Amino acid sequence: MLTEIVLASGMRVWVARPDTAEPRPAVIAMHERYGPIQHNKDLVEWLAADGFVGCLPDMHHRYKGDRDLVTQAEVRVTLKDEDSLADLDEAMAFLRTQDYVIGDQIGIMGVCQSGREPMLYASQRSDVSAIAFIHGGVYPREFEPVPDRPTSVSDFILKIGCPVLGMLGEEDALVPLENVARFRREMEQARKSYHVRVLGGAPHGWLDTTQPHLYEERQAADAWRTLIAFWTSTLGGDWDRSRVIWRFDADTSPDYDFSKNEMRPRPPGFVHH
Repeated sequence: MLTEIVLASGMRVWVARPDTAEPRPAVIAMHERYGPIQHNKDLVEWLAADGFVGCLPDMHHRYKGDRDLVTQAEVRVTLKDEDSLADLDEAMAFLRTQDYVIGDQIGIMGVCQSGREPMLYASQRSDVSAIAFIHGGVYPREFEPVPDRPTSVSDFILKIGCPVLGMLGEEDALVPLENVARFRREMEQARKSYHVRVLGGAPHGWLDTTQPHLYEERQAADAWRTLIAFWTSTLGGDWDRSRVIWRFDADTSPDYDFSKNEMRPRPPGFVHH
């Protein structure tokens, strides 16, 4: 069951709690470009079902335009680094004040547009236990600084102090596997701990059950098991932080060609909710 809460800045967060009276680790699950749609609310409820407090912040709360146009991907809201840091600071501070959260066991995950944000936060703050990104985070643009996002992911990597999980799709038309290999290489050069997975046959958006044209049941179930195992291990679990741990698991065709990857079109009449 989701609870909607409005924080001091006016940012809404949705919280889902496990069915227990004991304090639990928490995961801040950020939304895609569409804003906090049903898919993202499903994610935090899934997290709660697996024993974690799930928290979904509305990272578009500053936007004053038509949110329906954002939800339908007709308008794009840019996440500025300084705003994302402020929002994540506020969400982290909120969670640490809740008696149902273990305050030093909090992770952050980004999906699609917000895939970069966990790395931004982990490079600037030391109070996050682990981070994850799913079909995002290493877009080509993330390696090219722009005014609102002036730091490259390459620079984030040098400063990240916690384990990182990245899960990408082989058939993603927005993330070339060359970028996945670059991320892996730079994490290893910087001696940072990571687990990276490439899921064979998975397009962009393969985790989203609300978009049947993108959702891939087998890959989504496999990835979710990996995600929960990662949070279980890193949030107060058995991840050995005295060691640098590298895990790379890729399933891809021997004749992979990124130029042939295409975004799957929306069915006629499809509407986000």
